[in-house]
Amino acid sequence: MEFKQCLENYAELAVKIALNVQPGETVWINCSLHQPEFVRLVVRKAYEAGAKQVHVEWSDDEVTRLRYQLAPQDSFGEYPQWRADAVTQVAAEGGAYLLIESRDPDLLAGTDPARSTAFQKAAGAALAKWREYTYTDRATWSIIAAPSVAWAEKVFPELSGEEAVRALWEAIFKATRADRENPVEAWKAHNAALDKRVHQLNAKQYKKLHYRAPGTELTVALPEQHVWSGGNTVNAKGNDFNPNVPTEEVFVSPHREGTEGYVTSTKPLSYNGTLIENFTLTFKQGRIVDFKAEKGYDSLKELIEMDEGSHYLGEAALVQHDSPISNANLIFLNTLFDENASNHLAIGRAFSSSLEGGADLSKEELAARGLNDSLTHVDFMIGSAEMDIDGELADGTREPVFRNGNWALV
Repeated sequence: MEFKQCLENYAELAVKIALNVQPGETVWINCSLHQPEFVRLVVRKAYEAGAKQVHVEWSDDEVTRLRYQLAPQDSFGEYPQWRADAVTQVAAEGGAYLLIESRDPDLLAGTDPARSTAFQKAAGAALAKWREYTYTDRATWSIIAAPSVAWAEKVFPELSGEEAVRALWEAIFKATRADRENPVEAWKAHNAALDKRVHQLNAKQYKKLHYRAPGTELTVALPEQHVWSGGNTVNAKGNDFNPNVPTEEVFVSPHREGTEGYVTSTKPLSYNGTLIENFTLTFKQGRIVDFKAEKGYDSLKELIEMDEGSHYLGEAALVQHDSPISNANLIFLNTLFDENASNHLAIGRAFSSSLEGGADLSKEELAARGLNDSLTHVDFMIGSAEMDIDGELADGTREPVFRNGNWALV
């Protein structure tokens, strides 16, 4: 399929599948300056779908890096309240939020990780109301990606400039099914397949998941009346949307105090513009009690020590190794893609939707039922073709869920 048609398809997926824009809605887009033509294409399709207003907030990688290099230290503890109020208003009024991710995975390499941590804390506090809308799926939100030169050259180091960007575009098209003849219908079929896995796991109501792989021996307990999710979800108005494009996962939030053992990453984690590689976390009664990393140790330390909740898990996600993104045999250096090539976990905040009736529970009620709370939520990849997972049923018996990285449940 021609590049131009794939780009058109991808923009259509952003509007019809990722956000499912409805007539009269406001759309807020956050993006960088790297692919303005694609952003304009998304804007056009949003208006064609009936959007009332499309607001685009642009950013620039160089400006961002200059701030982290030169701004006063105390400025990172501040977050503009006017911006937090604006995105929260869009969510409260039933609008849609789209992040188009494209920044350099190493953008902030060499800067002080404490600055990133301070800003994340400030942003978490200021955006608390907005996150209540998105973490409960009451508001529509999604993340897609578009290449930058810096990102593309790291994924394809043998290429440079526009050649690398074109190669990354093609990989994105394949991963998101934008290269199909009818990508919207392909996504509807894919969502239906993920939904079958969700129903299968919800019927099982496993008490624990047991992970085994080189460098990993981990048990993750699940709360009572937990709810698995995957693919598309439904907002407060009853309209479905896909929070991530691409997505290959089904996921749930574990019990805060029920993780035991150790787990080793299988792909690099790009966190706040810094790469963290080959790291291992050790858990006791749910809490991270030890950690090590071959690269990015200081950034990992800042992540884990952001707050008390960042010492615990907020998500456990299952992705079979034999999947489109994994089979591409690429490390995207971007969590949106790499997490969908691999089983993964997330440090930090849990999803209230992972409990029956969770969207209507207070923070105190969610905590009492075992869900974690934090200012952060960061996924990291642990899956491989060598990973086995068992599910432990309520009576203590165990059965295969994954073998050699792929689904074992029939």
